Amino acid sequence: MPISPNQGSTGGGTTVTITGTNLGGATAVRFGTKTATITANTPTSVTVTSPSGTGTVPVTVTTPGGTSNPLTFFYVGAPFKSSIAPVSGVTGGGNTVTINGTGLTTATAVHFGAATATPTVVNDGQLTVTVPEGAAAGPVGVSVTTAGGTNNGLSYTYVDGPTLGTLNPTSGPASGGTAVTIPGTNFSTTQSVTFGATPAPFAVIDDSTLSVVTPPGAAGATNVTVTTTGGSATATGGYTYVAGPGI
Repeated sequence: MPISPNQGSTGGGTTVTITGTNLGGATAVRFGTKTATITANTPTSVTVTSPSGTGTVPVTVTTPGGTSNPLTFFYVGAPFKSSIAPVSGVTGGGNTVTINGTGLTTATAVHFGAATATPTVVNDGQLTVTVPEGAAAGPVGVSVTTAGGTNNGLSYTYVDGPTLGTLNPTSGPASGGTAVTIPGTNFSTTQSVTFGATPAPFAVIDDSTLSVVTPPGAAGATNVTVTTTGGSATATGGYTYVAGPGI
């Protein structure tokens, strides 16, 4: 006589189905000493809502013909989440985050605001999950659902990717050292600025302005890329290195 699922929240409320024979007319289903609420009954199954409880308990079905042998049901506590890393990422989703805590073994879903993703359980204390697309930039609550229930308490911030305007100036000597202003949007979390493949020192003036000093480069047009926690944007051929005079 199988029971499915065979585990549920210590707070009760889990829908449990018991299958077998001669189950019609069930008068009681007990989880340990507590009686469950019967919601459906046929000659081959009984569906109930589990009562609250703790630990491992025997489950029995009573019909006019008697009481069945016990099945085993495991009560699982709600998960506890201690940390999430990283705590932000692109609004489009797709990056992987790690959640640490306890009671994560039975995790079936991770909710980022209204969006839901299926996690990969590493062990009882850790899971990883691919972040789903966010509805908009900004923070959302993160909750984990397990057989023991759902626990909230963590936050994740969706960040829009940057956009780039026209650099000022758009050219300078190949030796580098030119102060350049880059206009655009979503610069607050800038991690790097590169001219071609060469990183450039930069300062975030505000969310729409970067101040950069050009590194040395080969004469000609080069791509300028700004990378933030929200992604990257490239001004193709956005800056031109000018060769110095030769005598």
